[in-house]
This record gives sequence, C-alpha cells and structure tokens, in this order.
Amino acid sequence: RVPQVPLSAEEMAELYQELSRHPGLSAASLGPDVTTQYGGKYCSLYTEWSQRDLARAENVKFCRQYLIFHDGASIVYSGPAGTCSEIKDELLSRESPSGALKAVLRKVPGKEKEKEKQFLEVWDQNRKVKSIDLTALDKHGSVYDDDQFGCLAWSHSETHLLYVAEKKRPKAESFFQSKAPELGPSDEDAGRPGKDDAPLKVGSPSPGPVGAGGSSHGADGTVLQGEQFVYYEDWGEALSTRSVPVLCALDIEGSSISVLEGVPEHLSPGQAFWSPGDTGVVFVGWWHEPFRLGLRHCTNRRSALFYVDLTGGRCELLSEDTRAVWSPRLSPDRCRIVYLENDALGPHQQCSRLRMYDWYTKHTSTVLEAVPRQAWGTFPGIYCGALPGLCWAADSRRLVLDTAQRSQQDVFVVDTVTGATTSLTADAPQGSWSVLTIDRDILVARFSTPSCPPTLKVAVLPGAGREAQVQWVCLQDAPPVPGISWGIRTLQPPPEQEHPQYGGLDFDAILLRPSEGPAAQKPPLVVMPHGGPHSVFTAGWMLYPAALCRMGFAVLLVNYRGSLGFGQDSVASLPGNVGTQDVRDVQLCVERVLQEESLDAGRVALVGGSHGGFLACHLLGQFPDTYHACVVRNPVVNIASMVAATDIPDWCLTETGLPYAPDTLPDPAQWTEMLCKSPMRYVDQVRAPVLLMLGEDDRRVPPKQGLEYYRALKARGVPTRLLWYPGNNHALAGVEAEADGFMNMALWLLKHLRC
Repeated sequence: RVPQVPLSAEEMAELYQELSRHPGLSAASLGPDVTTQYGGKYCSLYTEWSQRDLARAENVKFCRQYLIFHDGASIVYSGPAGTCSEIKDELLSRESPSGALKAVLRKVPGKEKEKEKQFLEVWDQNRKVKSIDLTALDKHGSVYDDDQFGCLAWSHSETHLLYVAEKKRPKAESFFQSKAPELGPSDEDAGRPGKDDAPLKVGSPSPGPVGAGGSSHGADGTVLQGEQFVYYEDWGEALSTRSVPVLCALDIEGSSISVLEGVPEHLSPGQAFWSPGDTGVVFVGWWHEPFRLGLRHCTNRRSALFYVDLTGGRCELLSEDTRAVWSPRLSPDRCRIVYLENDALGPHQQCSRLRMYDWYTKHTSTVLEAVPRQAWGTFPGIYCGALPGLCWAADSRRLVLDTAQRSQQDVFVVDTVTGATTSLTADAPQGSWSVLTIDRDILVARFSTPSCPPTLKVAVLPGAGREAQVQWVCLQDAPPVPGISWGIRTLQPPPEQEHPQYGGLDFDAILLRPSEGPAAQKPPLVVMPHGGPHSVFTAGWMLYPAALCRMGFAVLLVNYRGSLGFGQDSVASLPGNVGTQDVRDVQLCVERVLQEESLDAGRVALVGGSHGGFLACHLLGQFPDTYHACVVRNPVVNIASMVAATDIPDWCLTETGLPYAPDTLPDPAQWTEMLCKSPMRYVDQVRAPVLLMLGEDDRRVPPKQGLEYYRALKARGVPTRLLWYPGNNHALAGVEAEADGFMNMALWLLKHLRC
C-alpha cells in the first residue's frame, strides 16, 4: 500500500519501521575452493549484514552463508546455505590466508562491577582453539576496531596475528593517596613483555604518550603522582578514545602478546599488515605533531607508508613523507603494495592518486593520477574512503575498486602496469555499486538504487582484455520499494556564475518523486544538499529520502560543484566560494526543477546536515521567498566561531579560501571573511520555521554552532525548535536518534508545509 499525504504519526512510524528493516550489507569473505567427486568446484561465501532494531534501539549484525559453484570462468550455480543468524559482540574478525582458521576480537561484558573485557579468539573448522584475555594480560589498552587505524592481520605463516591497540598508560594517583604496601618483584613485572615475547624480537612498550600532556615516565609499572588529570589528545570525531596507537602481535602457539618496537615517536601507526616473509610489519604512520587534528573522513592528513623490521627494530620509509596516504594492499604474490595518496592539507576529500611500491626493486610508480575533469566513457578518478580489503586479481597485476562517477558509483578493474581501466558495471543497472571482496577472481559486490535496498551480486572476473564481458549474478535480491521513481539530471551554471579559473563545470541532482497516489500529481518538494562539502550523493539506497518519498514528498538530492565524482577541478573550484557558488548551484537546481517538473512551488522545504545544514541555512536567508520550512542536523552556521572549537580547524580556513598553518592565528580580516561566508550573516532575512537536531558529542561541528543559530532565530521571532541527542556525535546515527529525528522531521514538514 502506498500511503497518502497527510499521514498520521502512527502511520509514519509504521512506514519508517517497515523501511528501516531493510538490512545493509557490510562485509563478505570467500572460503577455499572445494573440488567435488565429479570435478566441479565450489566455495562458501560468508556475508555480514546490519539492521536497525527499533525495539532494542540498536544496530544488530547478522551473518548469512552462500555456496558458489563455478568453473573458473563463470558462476555455474549459487544459492544460500541455511538461514541468517545474529553475530554477538564481535568487534573484528578475519579468516587466515588458507581459510583454515579464523581470528575474532570479541568484547565480553564484565561481571558485576568489572569493566568490559576483550578476548582474541582463534577458531578452526569446528571449534575454538584459542581464547586470549587481552584485558587480563594488561600489555596495552583497548584494541582498535575502527576502520581508520584498526586491523586484524594474519602472518603469511598463520602463526601470528597483528592488531592495533591503545598504548598502556602509566598508573596515576593523587599526591594525598594512602600508600599501599610495597609491591613484590612478580607484581612489578606485570604488564612488561616477558621472555615469551622473544620470538618477535620485541621489547617493552614504546615511551609514553606524545603530544600535549605526554609523559615518558611510568612504563616500568611505577605509579605517578599528580598525573591523574593530564590531558591526552585524541583523534577527534568518532575517534575520541584513540590517542596513542601501538602495533601488537599475538604469538598463537605461545599465547603471548608483544608490543612492537621501532615505530618513531612522532608517528601514530595503523592499517598494518605483515611484510613478505613475515620479517616485519608494513603500516601507515600519521604525524601527530604539533597536535592531532580530526582524522575521520579526512584523507588529507600528513602520513606515509613505513616498514619496521622486527629483527632489528629499524623503521624504513616506503613512500613520500610530505603527502597523505592510506589503504595499503599487498598483492597475492607478495611483490607489490598499492595505496591511495592525496595532497596533505587542502580539501579533506580529493580525487586520489593510486600508487604502487615494488617490494624487491624498491621502486614507486604512479598507476593512476588525479583526473581533472570527468568525461563519460573514461575513468572518472578515484574518490573512495578505502580500497577493498582484498582488491587484487589472482594475476597480481590487476585490481578492482569502486568509485563515484558523477551521481553513480561504479566498479572498475585497473591494470597496474599500463594504467588501463575498464568498467565492470557499464552494462549493468544504473545505481550504486560497491566492491566487498575479490578472491581467486571471484568478485563480490553490493548494489542498490534509491528505490531498491542493497542486494548481493557475484561474478567471475574475466581474463585481461575481456573484463567488459563480466556477467553479474544476483545472489541475494531485495524487492524494489513501490511508489518511488527517480532520475539523474545535469545542470550547467549560467555564464555569470562560472568559476573564473575552472569554467565549464557542470553538476548533477537526483530527483526522487512519488509514482503512485494523489501526491504523485503535484507533490511538495524537499531539497537536500549533501554535507562535506567534498562528498557526493550516489544513486543508492538512503533511508530518509526513500521514507519521505513514500510519504508523498519529492526529494531533490543536489551534487553541487565541489562534489566528488566530477573531477579534481570541481573539488578545487569550491574552497573560497562556499556560501556563494554552492548556494547558487542548489538554488539554480531548485528553480529549474520547479519549472520543468510538476511540483508544488508553494510547498518547498530544506533538509541538510553539516555542510548541507550550512547550505540550508544560507538558502533560508538568501532566498527567503522560496522555502517554507527547514530541518538541519548539526549545521555549520558560523565558521568564525567554529574554528576554535572543532577537531578540524583547517577545514574552516581551507573552505573559506585561506591558508592554514597550525602555528598561525587568523588575523582580523580573516575572521571577518569567515563570518561573511557563514549563514549567520543572513539570519535577519530568515522567515521559515527551523527545526535543529544536535548531537551532544559532536566534535566536528560542536553543538554550540546550532545553539548559536537557535538563539539568533528565537531573538528574531522565527519559529524554531531544538532537539538535543545525548550520546550521539556528528552523524546522529544512533538508532534511537535516527528514528526520533525522522519522526520529528516528518511532523515538522507536514505542519509547516500545511500538508
């Protein structure tokens, strides 16, 4: 049943609950090939999904297995093996190279007043063979399970596991603490790497935290007085518990943990794996001097690729040390490492370079350069947060990746020798494709559209030169959501709005509209610019737009100039022009759509988060006659007041068009420029009612930004309401906050658009 506008609150809640049950596909891994008695081959496919559970107010993870029969050139038959089951308390998991073992990092609730524990487990085909209580061993703090630093890597010999954890901090006490009895020698040695750690030739943990408040004392187990309230820097939004990462290794047979030595003190290591021959560890090291900046979604932080030799503790630089690098991936023949590279500082997201390091010749080459302009039929450039964990073809020459191509996301195969690229989804349905894994040339991908939740696809990668003949097979379908039609339109700015240096740039918008019911005739319009600003809406499944469309709203997702997927020139055109170029692009798109589509121009609203909220607030003030309601989530409203409170002060200056240096304060003219480019400049012109949603723990756009706007609107008599979400950060992605946010947004739009 397609709902009619207006809906009751109960009907909206029912609609949201129905759509929120569609699961997201997050990970996949292929088991080893098995040969049948008839000579055929098959392998198992393990997949992980996540789903919102509104009753429990949490995201639940579950797994499902499939069987894939193949002949090495094509999928002969594929299908599910059994039903799905929930995954409990797994933080990380990784199968060994042979597929015979699996490592799992698990959290276990503490008993009574005990804190939560972490266990590292090793499983074989039908039992748990190791369970190591990492918390009890006390060699380090919590293990990192994020996708920024975190890893769980098997050695090639399958005898050791590598991971990243928080460095153990020295114990601290008050100057007035009652003295305990003297500790015996056995107690003093607690937490030190012992003789069991000898196989990896590692010693005690590296010195204490580096940076503000760092101290090198206390690593020997002594208790430090007056250190209780020392400030430890962290890595900002979504990484507030990450401060000083260390590389750690588990000797599986000996059940011993070692904290690896040799990482320079000015670096924070992560994304590590074992080098060829297991002689050492390759890792990405991020500079954290003079202080740490936010790292989440910031692929512009100075970093480089390093190798630390475990036999001698020597650390070797493998890449340039003036750039930003991430996502290193070792080829199956263990000869080459590919990684992504950006310029340090500048826009937080850019068109990236693909670089390759040859382990034996020590030569680094550029496989793919940044692409200045996107052109159909050619490779659009690399715009992705990370390469797939397994991305290499079996020939150790080609690799697969997904990237934004304007308002779609497509999969490409890259020849690392010639730099040639071929689309693997050019003849497939239009939408959003993501690579989950490739192993022995069996390719696993996720596909969705604005009206179709995520589906699971598999294919065999054809041989070199025949990649375009790839045949995708759907392994797990999802029925399309009825009542939603969508399309992509391209817009060209008028001559007077062209960028003087980057002329000729165009941009896209994705329009969803109801396809059934009375609202389909002339629906109200919700305009949603994305955040970033260097981000992109791709034509994939998104809960909020789909739910709004099912309610009877048309939804306009605008990829203004500066979005990813349109070439580096588009990215470079926006810094220095925020508040004008991006605002005009959105307004041009709205006016054009209202002219060309059957929409109700008297009922137009804005919805946006972060930089999308920045644009929504700008549009309210600059074009007050167009918009009649607004909902913003953690919006940037005053760049000048944000710069001293955010985890990314460089963003404030870069997007304003000003140079950033950590040891330089803005001068009065620069403060003025930041304020002039902010929505607060136009607050006197705002008339439309505004609903604000703020995350209490937001480090990126601190909630004081939204409070500042709330007070300004209240003082001017503009109808406004503020929702404050404890325990939520910038994304407002907690299940309860997301659901409550949708309901309040929908009710606000219905009320003020008079639906």
